[in-house]
Amino acid sequence: MAKPNYTFEKRQKEIAKKQKQEEKRQRKIAPQGEQPQNDQPQPPVDEVSSS
Repeated sequence: MAKPNYTFEKRQKEIAKKQKQEEKRQRKIAPQGEQPQNDQPQPPVDEVSSS
């Protein structure tokens, strides 16, 4: 009977964890770059036009 390779399993868990953290970091970065561009131009234009 073969002996379980715990080192391999541990390494696979570590890789999965790092990949998940990287995806989370990318999701966090992407909205920050988009929000200021979308939010800033609209309100001042509307307020200036109605005044």
